[in-house]
Amino acid sequence: MTWITALVSSFAEAWQELRVHRMRIILSLFVVAVSVAAFTAVVALGQMLNQGFQESMERSSGRPALVSFNAYNPETGDMASPETMQRAFDATLERHAVEWSSRVSWLDVAPPPEGWSDVRAVDADYGVIHRVPIVAGAWFSPLDEQRRTPVAVINESWWQSLGAPALDGAPTVSMALNAWDPETGEALAGAALDAVIVGITPDPGGTGGATIQTGFVLYKDALIAAPDTVGPNTQYEAWIPPEIADELMESMRLSFAAHLGDGFQVDAFRMDYEAMMEGSYNPFAPMLIVLGGISMLVLALGALSLLNITLVTTRFRIREIGVRRSFGATGGRVFFSVMLESVVGTVFAGVVGIIIAILALRIPALQESLFVGIQDVPPFPLSAAITGLLVSAAVGALAGLMPALIAMRVKPIDAIRF
Repeated sequence: MTWITALVSSFAEAWQELRVHRMRIILSLFVVAVSVAAFTAVVALGQMLNQGFQESMERSSGRPALVSFNAYNPETGDMASPETMQRAFDATLERHAVEWSSRVSWLDVAPPPEGWSDVRAVDADYGVIHRVPIVAGAWFSPLDEQRRTPVAVINESWWQSLGAPALDGAPTVSMALNAWDPETGEALAGAALDAVIVGITPDPGGTGGATIQTGFVLYKDALIAAPDTVGPNTQYEAWIPPEIADELMESMRLSFAAHLGDGFQVDAFRMDYEAMMEGSYNPFAPMLIVLGGISMLVLALGALSLLNITLVTTRFRIREIGVRRSFGATGGRVFFSVMLESVVGTVFAGVVGIIIAILALRIPALQESLFVGIQDVPPFPLSAAITGLLVSAAVGALAGLMPALIAMRVKPIDAIRF
């Protein structure tokens, strides 16, 4: 209990000294608070912006860990029938308790006169697995899977070419599905798929001004309209926990192969960006390093200012410290007390700086400009706040080290000299 009493009394003494010299301390801690706010905001911003990068990658390659399966006969090159593949896929998903999955098939839809088309037949889970953004309407729901009327989600350009009809009026879009002779490669008369538009996605970037029609239809509807082209051209996707992805993917591959029977080879591979990049990656790292370096420079200037003021204050307290030593205060007690004054001051300034950073990143205009297109805007990272507190405490310890060493060497006789 003695050390607890000493610790509490040291904190009380440190806080009292800060109150006595508050005007001097406030001037130096103002710079510390601003620099801690900038440093904490940079750390938090880096983590929050990385969320946007991850989401953009997940839209193209899927969430970690997204696994794709395909099967074929290695001797003949033939694919298993869609019915057989579906039964094997469903049994594999049920056995491994996989919640999210989708079938994906790229449709050959007649493109516009000056552009190209990219239409996919998918299941409703595809929107969650690939974070498909919606600017109007909604993505496919489980109820849409039960509808007899085909439904579609198309991009803004395609929607605008139809006159931008109101979605509550159940507008439709007609897709001409091209078919091809597998033996000759010649075009055959395709089927028309008329679907009700239920949602609008943003236009993809990087098209160079070309007209592009991108959209999604439910797999079941496309399979009914063009079974000969949709079924064989199907990719089976499953979203599994990334922590056990390798073991679970191999187990699912073996299960898939067992349900297909002899003669078929099943391949499984990860499609998500983490697997392709072999780890996480933050494209904003160089910019954040520069900003963090500037913040640390400002923080160092604040620490030097605090050190200067603490040294001057310690020189004026020689008599007080000498009297304390004459009454039995040990050198360690004096060292800890003076050091703690600096640490308490910078930690208090750090708390103020963290509050400033949190309030700044919550400005609506700033969030709209920084986090545009992010579906799951993360809250202020707790790790950034903890880092800010640790940095402010470290600055206080470094700034208080030299004054504490000077105070520790004061002798009782010095109380008489000053």
